[in-house]
Amino acid sequence: MSTSSPELDLVRRMCEVIVHRGPDGEGLHHDDHAALGMRRLAIIDVAHGDQPVYNEDRQVVAVFNGEIYNYAELRRDLARRGHRLRGTGDSECLVHLYEEHGPEMVRRLRGMFAFAVWDRARGRLLLARDRVGKKPLYWRSDGGSLWFASELKSLAQDPGLHREVDPVALHHYLTYQYVPAPWSIYRGVHKLPPGHLLVWEAGQVTVRRYWSLDSTPRRVENERDEAERLRELLLEATRIRMVSERPLGAFLSGGVDSSAVVAAMAMQSTERVRTFCVGFEESRYDERHKARMVADRYGTDHHELVVTSRLLDVLPRIAWHFDEPFADSSAIPSFYVAQLSRRHVTVVLSGDGGDECFGGYQRYILMGKAGWIPALSGGPAAASARLGDLLSERTRSGSVGRRLGRLMQFAAETPSRRYARLMCAFTPEQKAEIYTGEMRTLLAETDSYRLLEEVFERSTAAGAIGRVLEVDVATYLPGDLLVKVDITSMANSLETRSPLLDHHLMEWAAGLPAELKVRGGRTKLLFKRAVASWLPREILSYPKQGFGVPLAAWLRGELRELAFDTLTDHTARTRGLFRPQAVRELLRRHAEGADHSVRLWTLLQFELWHRAHAAASGPTVAEAACPAPLG
Repeated sequence: MSTSSPELDLVRRMCEVIVHRGPDGEGLHHDDHAALGMRRLAIIDVAHGDQPVYNEDRQVVAVFNGEIYNYAELRRDLARRGHRLRGTGDSECLVHLYEEHGPEMVRRLRGMFAFAVWDRARGRLLLARDRVGKKPLYWRSDGGSLWFASELKSLAQDPGLHREVDPVALHHYLTYQYVPAPWSIYRGVHKLPPGHLLVWEAGQVTVRRYWSLDSTPRRVENERDEAERLRELLLEATRIRMVSERPLGAFLSGGVDSSAVVAAMAMQSTERVRTFCVGFEESRYDERHKARMVADRYGTDHHELVVTSRLLDVLPRIAWHFDEPFADSSAIPSFYVAQLSRRHVTVVLSGDGGDECFGGYQRYILMGKAGWIPALSGGPAAASARLGDLLSERTRSGSVGRRLGRLMQFAAETPSRRYARLMCAFTPEQKAEIYTGEMRTLLAETDSYRLLEEVFERSTAAGAIGRVLEVDVATYLPGDLLVKVDITSMANSLETRSPLLDHHLMEWAAGLPAELKVRGGRTKLLFKRAVASWLPREILSYPKQGFGVPLAAWLRGELRELAFDTLTDHTARTRGLFRPQAVRELLRRHAEGADHSVRLWTLLQFELWHRAHAAASGPTVAEAACPAPLG
């Protein structure tokens, strides 16, 4: 968007660099003040669903990424109101909804989306992102113009964008292993947060929230009725996500959430459900046997892949696709299960969101138990934090010393900051230790924990468990999990849909009392009760494993040389961000048995990202699009 004539060639380049998100076609709009472009992954209304879409007099135009699941209902209502719709899909609903409701149209959408609506008559641009943050949206403005895109690499096609690392964004990344919205890793570029819309008019930008989760607990009379309602909501959320003109399947990890989604699909499908799973040679991280139980029960067309450290040549390719430093190591198996799936289907359903909505993580139990730990203050708190950090750093994972260190760290913090400490890769003290003097001075007043603390404090939930669930939905879910799923799936031109993140189901779940989610050392109580008859008994009783990788072992073995060379070479040493001696010390301690794998991985992914993007190096678009080898 521009108050002067926009550059169409730039928009073409912005589209070309994200061809992986839409290999089936390109669409462009250009007028005196706007140029819009998109790449299409055709799934619904394959024959006639091209974009951009226009209203009847072509004064309103839209481009759109995602799926609107209530589009059939919206189309019927729009037709009754006199609108002429040409195709049969969801995209053209946007321009007509805008005519009816203006920016408030977002409240009528049920789905995952990032879209732009350009109102030529008003000179107004509307950008919007779905409630939970399934689809990404970056933007920047210089006052006279505004640029936006689904990926940072598109914005980076503009030579006017200086790829300057934002030190505050880096500071937050070292804490959380991702760059949280509204920051991006580049200074001057922003993420539109989930559940927000942006209006650009006459060179002025206004950003506001249109949705947030209400976690006020409601009264529950009968748990059996609640379990039945949960089944109804899950079946319906799954059914509307199975609409596709292209082949469809499901990720099946063997956990309760993905297994329940596969069961809901199988109960409503006229064909065999296709399922996809990855595992590891290390049995501690391998859940393929659990996935097979569900696949056998429902007779799915099941496909598996074993991820080994020999497949880690994919790291530079993953760094290219992740436009920002991103240190969730489960991106590796996520990339491979997406690649495996794309060989058979174009759309998959996943179990994402079940843990955040229904209380599936062990850390929720810990936060519930932590209530008895008194919070220290002043000098005793500082001393407890220092000693806790020392014990945690110098003792082995799972040892008595490590547990005592965690207890002392907890005693030094308030409940909200205890949770931030649980979620962090680098504590504030550890960041200060690794930073150069210049970085320490620059970031001395920046508190990354405050981002979680603010959500915790404004939550309407009763008790610590309910509040940290809301914190995860607002931060970890959109900042980490959904970024991982979007980038790894779209890198393989695969669409992922998440029934458990249907906002109707989420709003219902948010009102459940916390004791129906986590109680007595057990997690996800109501959810497991609701789906118990759908799944093998063993699936419900297995402890949660997550989607992790044997990172500590890899960094002492096959990845040791890569980590050392990358983090200590001349390029890394001369950035002026981290003290070389502190980085070498982390590497040495890890090699000798202390577990610093999370921190080393966080530093390694920043360096790999910097070389792929900020330094304008790394694989070309064509190289990055080449498939990595499957084992």
